[in-house]
Amino acid sequence: MILKLNVKLQYRLSAPMDLLLQIEAADLVDQQVRAAEIWTSDVAHFSRVTADDSIGERIWIRAEGDFSCTYIAEITVDRPALDISALPQVPMHRLPGETIKHLMPSRYCPSDQFYAFVDAEFGDLAGGERIAAMRDWIQSAFSYVPGSSHAQTTALDSFVQRQGVCRDFAHVLVTLARASSIPARFASVYAPEVSPQDFHAVAEVYLGDSWHLIDPTGMADADTMARIGVGSDASSVAFLAAFGSMELVNQSVSVTRQT
Repeated sequence: MILKLNVKLQYRLSAPMDLLLQIEAADLVDQQVRAAEIWTSDVAHFSRVTADDSIGERIWIRAEGDFSCTYIAEITVDRPALDISALPQVPMHRLPGETIKHLMPSRYCPSDQFYAFVDAEFGDLAGGERIAAMRDWIQSAFSYVPGSSHAQTTALDSFVQRQGVCRDFAHVLVTLARASSIPARFASVYAPEVSPQDFHAVAEVYLGDSWHLIDPTGMADADTMARIGVGSDASSVAFLAAFGSMELVNQSVSVTRQT
């Protein structure tokens, strides 16, 4: 399957400032970048750095005034649609070193506050069966309500309110997985079925000795997503982090599928 991406960003910066941009789809074994171009308005600095877990790249930019960026790409996604419930949990003492940090609580995913809940609600399940049950529980118990959360909303807040957007749904699943001793990370992706189209957030869990994408909103399947980047939670996978004050002028994301 081929995804065609067209992203346009336009912001007004209050002063000269540094920006950290992460909007390009990563070139990986299960998704290959066929073609890609990125343009920005005139900037004083533009350089690339490796992103978290070596998935994708971030771009350091120094800019002022009106900043704009256009990114177009074609991505081949070659990832099977797996039954997540059939995948085994990796014993903690056999986990690779790079997965261990994704067992720990993080800024938006206070997993250490959910041990009792996951034991009570999902204690008779393990591994992929538990993850599938958690995904299904979130889809049935939570309402997708744009504007119901903000940049400081944590998984605990969303758990109490039982509503949110993709970012919040992903945080809750990541949190519940970590509370179950299953490594989980937050993933920023492109997906064609998301409505309204935008940057999309999902969870990625470590089962059966590999990472697997899961969308607790139910809008996207793993075999249709293209990863942009991953991290402990939304704080480390922002598509644009500004180290200063800026104003949104225009933003559009288009993801179309070609089979």
